[in-house]
Amino acid sequence: MREIEVTVGHPEGLHARPAARFVQTARRFRSRVWVVYSGREADAKSLLSLLALGVEQGAVVTLRAEGEDAEEALEALRGVATGS
Repeated sequence: MREIEVTVGHPEGLHARPAARFVQTARRFRSRVWVVYSGREADAKSLLSLLALGVEQGAVVTLRAEGEDAEEALEALRGVATGS
């Protein structure tokens, strides 16, 4: 399992449109992907699960991925989370 820490840069955090974009990006990959925030874990491919975390701008989250394209998934999701 691979994991990275990122600081959420989008002004809305991971809410509404940014969260939808994050989930769409995660779904492009075969790997299983999770977001960890404040001791809770969410499936990165589930919009409701991600929204339930309540991630705000400036929050540091851990992205975890397991599978054949885990590294690519993490890099793509880093870009979405940081607003790059």
